[in-house]
Amino acid sequence: MKIILTTTLFFVSLISFGQQLSYTPKNPNFGGNTFNYQWLLSSAEAQNSFTDPTKRDDRSGIDQFSENLNRQLLGQLSRSLLGDKLDDGLEEGSFIFGDLSVEIIDSTEGLVVNILDLNSGEQTQIVVPN
Repeated sequence: MKIILTTTLFFVSLISFGQQLSYTPKNPNFGGNTFNYQWLLSSAEAQNSFTDPTKRDDRSGIDQFSENLNRQLLGQLSRSLLGDKLDDGLEEGSFIFGDLSVEIIDSTEGLVVNILDLNSGEQTQIVVPN
């Protein structure tokens, strides 16, 4: 029985053919087909469960409109106030625009503008070189 099984396996191994296995990656970053890129990207985005907190906008249309209007009015007001100052050249001094305190100083580095938010205490400095 053992001899028949051994002989059968021997002849089967002589008749069988093998082939070389080859691996080709799917990801184009690792040598795969470049046409797979879009499919991999869309698959990854579909599986992504994270959301961008800055992308969400839960405000209503009225809130967005009023914020946009406030921005435009404050921009126009600051342009007109600074336009009056720029006619004679920008003068040194301290100015208050609503919740912002603006201090203008002429130094050796150039024109220094310090902006302080009176509510939060945040401060920004802008230097305009000579």
